[in-house]
Amino acid sequence: MSISQASQKRPDRKLPAPTAALPITLAGCDLRATVMLEPHHHEWGQLTYAVHGVIRVEANNSSWIVPPQRAVWIPGGVVHSVTVLEDSLLRPMRVYAGRAPFPGPECKVLELSGLLRELLAALEKLDRQQRSRRELLLIEMILDEIPRCAEHPMHVPLPSDKRLKALCDALMAAPGAEFTLADWAAQVGASERTLSRLFERELGMGFGHWRQQVRLAHAAPLIARGVPLSQVAAELGYASQSAFSAMFRKSFGCSPSSFFK
Repeated sequence: MSISQASQKRPDRKLPAPTAALPITLAGCDLRATVMLEPHHHEWGQLTYAVHGVIRVEANNSSWIVPPQRAVWIPGGVVHSVTVLEDSLLRPMRVYAGRAPFPGPECKVLELSGLLRELLAALEKLDRQQRSRRELLLIEMILDEIPRCAEHPMHVPLPSDKRLKALCDALMAAPGAEFTLADWAAQVGASERTLSRLFERELGMGFGHWRQQVRLAHAAPLIARGVPLSQVAAELGYASQSAFSAMFRKSFGCSPSSFFK
């Protein structure tokens, strides 16, 4: 289903824009799996918190996976699209450009601290029709806490070269494929050496590392909805659950079950 076919075309359309006097505005929305928000941008920054569900954000030639209890920061002016991978309850928060918690145009996936979750919950419960000192205090505390949250690198860079893009699109559609770089070279009409050079030049990493990032990204919605780790490992091309868990721990410093707790 395209977002243009649904009433959820822009779930935050009625949310008022933030201002210097009120630098944060907050709302909630439910989005069904397969909903897509086509590329767009806004003048304010946006921090979208996934209470539950999983979304993918594409911007700046990269893709970010946002699993439950995480948030994605999208700076003002950055063109981005959103794909809902699992039915999601989101909390999009607009942030006045002059109060952006991070400098620059980079998107980030953050682990919300317990304090930030409580601050957001408290802000959401307020009567937003009447401005109050409590609301302004909560907003200031939220803006102070956001940059203190840990960043999680569930990030997949995307290429511009057509040959490399064909390979990357195919691998993102089938992350468990066990083809070697030589196998892919035969399919996309470029030599293995050329593809290897393109991976380093355009994506800043080798083929194996990039494929691992893709597999991690695809593991997120599977684990979030309770798919057994043995099945996740098999679908993503790992010989065993232990092999998948070891790779996950090496990347994130904890087990998959701890990460998605």
